[in-house]
Amino acid sequence: MNIQDNVRSTWTKELIKPAEMPVKAEVVIIGGGIVGVSTAYFLAKQGIDVCLCEKGYVSGEQSGRNWGWVRVQGRDEREIPMMLKSLDIWRNLSNELGEDVGYREDGCLYTAYTEKELSNYQGWVDLAKDYNIKTDFISGSELKSAAGMASRNWVGGIITKSDGRAEPQKASLAIARGAQRNGATILTNCAVRGLETSSGKVSAVVTEYGRINTSIVLCAAGAWSSLFCGSLGIKVPQLRVRGTVARTNVVDSPIKGNIFDKNLGIRKRNDGGYTVAHGSVLDHSITPSTFRYAPKYLRALWKEFNALRISIGMDFFDELKVPKQWKLDEISPFESMRVLNPSPNKSVVAEIEASLGLIFPEFKDAKIIETWAGMVETTPDVVPIICESDEVPGFFISTGFSGHGFGIGPAAGQAIARMIENKGTTDLAPFRLKRFFDGSPIRPNSTI
Repeated sequence: MNIQDNVRSTWTKELIKPAEMPVKAEVVIIGGGIVGVSTAYFLAKQGIDVCLCEKGYVSGEQSGRNWGWVRVQGRDEREIPMMLKSLDIWRNLSNELGEDVGYREDGCLYTAYTEKELSNYQGWVDLAKDYNIKTDFISGSELKSAAGMASRNWVGGIITKSDGRAEPQKASLAIARGAQRNGATILTNCAVRGLETSSGKVSAVVTEYGRINTSIVLCAAGAWSSLFCGSLGIKVPQLRVRGTVARTNVVDSPIKGNIFDKNLGIRKRNDGGYTVAHGSVLDHSITPSTFRYAPKYLRALWKEFNALRISIGMDFFDELKVPKQWKLDEISPFESMRVLNPSPNKSVVAEIEASLGLIFPEFKDAKIIETWAGMVETTPDVVPIICESDEVPGFFISTGFSGHGFGIGPAAGQAIARMIENKGTTDLAPFRLKRFFDGSPIRPNSTI
């Protein structure tokens, strides 16, 4: 593989039609991101006959395009128990799968330019203690050891040394192969058009290549979930933001883990380079969905106001053209666009290049050798939806991970597998879809 194409190659290789289609499966999963493949993996390990259908590539969208952070630091309290479990899974995942997923445990550092910014972290440090998470304030020589000459920019920060990082272009694909070795069927280039029901319950999925009989379906379709669920009459509030990411050449730097600065987010890569992104810029192109769900997103939009760059353009009209319903014997929107592949924001790339050497002096001669972008799907409270549909028994939804899905994905998959098997001990009530419609307060306590 050409090193200049290290990340992008995940979603640019040739798509091949499935050689054979199963007639039936106990569980069908829609979507080949990290949550979908992790669920398939844990179901297959229990001997469940599971088939995963991905319209494009495994890890072809946000699961292969994210920053690669595996962190509990800074998360909404509802996610903490699941994220701690996910860290346990990540630590053993390479050994369990027999191939390297790139996981390294070198900590996560959030920085502060002023004493006020530093004091704002106190709430998280206090919360971390309730869960026996060791998060420490850091300054002086310890800060310099973690961040090099960049430490001169900050009065201090907080660090959770038990947090880690992994390689997005490796992890989901490795988990998918692990699922296959345990008996799962993974179908790429295979869009699910919709469901068939019998007596009100799921009885089959209809793919572009035919029907698969099943009584249980999981929608883990990322940014496409709202559209798919909407075709079934299920409202899922979901908006998209674009994140632009880059990677550098090999750089000699003391930074081993993840550092979040309000201007740049950076993490060490296993190839010796670094993945970098703007610390406070996300693009949101206004679409009809923006207006449809705006009342539910008011708090989140206010919280992210300084980070969002809002625009309106062809995306508005493109969404208007997408049908909300379609016949199951006709081409669906999921076949019309196999991969959601936004272009990187050139101005954001320029800002990254301009800031990199100024904030991190060891990177003054670093080169950006690849850039890409991904669409992050987010819920109104920036916390995922994980539940069974009330409208269609046997239809489960797992979406809205709001930029946090890569790190929490393995444990989310395990919890969903147990929910489907109806023998889980994980309390998934905080992730129910109905919280957005039953009068529960919508309070985003984390960021995208």
